[in-house]
Amino acid sequence: MEYNGINFDTYFKNYPDENGFFGKYGGAYITEDLKKAMEEITEAYFTICKSSKFISELRRIRRDFQGRPTPISHLERLSESLGNVQLYVKREDLNHTGAHKLNHCMGEALLAKYMGKKKVIAETGAGQHGVALATAAAYFGLECDIYMGTVDIAKQAPNVARMKILGANVVEVKEGLQTLKEAVDAAFAAYARDYKDSIYCIGSVLGPHPFPMMVRDFQSVVGIEAREQFMDMTGELPDAVVACVGGGSNAMGMFSGFLNDPVDIYGVEPLGRGEKLGDHAASLKYGTEGIMHGFNSIMLKDENGEPAPVYSVASGLDYPSSGPEHAFLHDLGRVKYDVVSDDETIDAFFTLSRLEGIIPAIESSHAVAYAMKLAKEMGKGSILINLSGRGDKDMDYIIEKYGIR
Repeated sequence: MEYNGINFDTYFKNYPDENGFFGKYGGAYITEDLKKAMEEITEAYFTICKSSKFISELRRIRRDFQGRPTPISHLERLSESLGNVQLYVKREDLNHTGAHKLNHCMGEALLAKYMGKKKVIAETGAGQHGVALATAAAYFGLECDIYMGTVDIAKQAPNVARMKILGANVVEVKEGLQTLKEAVDAAFAAYARDYKDSIYCIGSVLGPHPFPMMVRDFQSVVGIEAREQFMDMTGELPDAVVACVGGGSNAMGMFSGFLNDPVDIYGVEPLGRGEKLGDHAASLKYGTEGIMHGFNSIMLKDENGEPAPVYSVASGLDYPSSGPEHAFLHDLGRVKYDVVSDDETIDAFFTLSRLEGIIPAIESSHAVAYAMKLAKEMGKGSILINLSGRGDKDMDYIIEKYGIR
């Protein structure tokens, strides 16, 4: 399929290019020392991603340890409540550790072992990436340092406890807004001090090349499985595919399976409390081109052109930029990026729980909320939602802030 001059038959061979660019977005804006480290990671990844031994080992891990493939569930009662459109969810909440994050963490940790590294370093917001990497580190016998903002530590206490039980060292980040951006800052600084013996396992499709490409490739298993499963269940493709977008790993994983199909694709960003800067984290909707954390993308900026303060009820979405491939697909028009508010998200959280017996992560609830609105607009057809994680981590926070509705 060709879209706005891009041939999606060969898309994954051409994007990113050899320098890590998706059009004008991406790249590696880093120090000379870190460039050497990134080149080492890139060379190692391109070597092992073609290795039958690596591929077969990763497939075995996914099958025997992660419990893949995860299923698709038809949301019959929710669909009936909205009209004639049929809603389905890809159940990444049933992936081991409760979210999609383990898909790339096991791949990154396996890469670290191949490279002879002793430690993995990462940031986390909602804690799911931290839990997943701590799990991978325990599985492979690696040291693990997880950087997390003070605000997110308080909101995500269950995941903090899980990381510690798994043997990870959780490093509290007290600078700035004490959320995901500051955690990334601290993790990059730690990696710069210790890149010879460690590897930075970034938690999304962002950062300097090769991470946006590498995380997308590891997460593409979601979209590949989902496409085949949906065809088996219904005999056709979904009319629309929906996923939440912060950095964008779960979304790129799902979208990868459908970019070359006549399917409408929607990425859902957090509108939070409203359109005022500082009240949301919808970078693709309201941001402009800018560089942060080693890559060029679309970001929210303050009056000085620096990354702006952001907010979301979902700790995993409160980041002032998005992955460069999302920026590229946004400009291309292949993916439509839109927003839902905190209130819509929490309503969807309780609705899915009550009607389907599935308690979603707050991040995933953004996608559910948007799909519910989209279903009413469409009137007929089918929507496939990436349910990127389960809501165990969020229950204490939601009950404290919103009560039981």
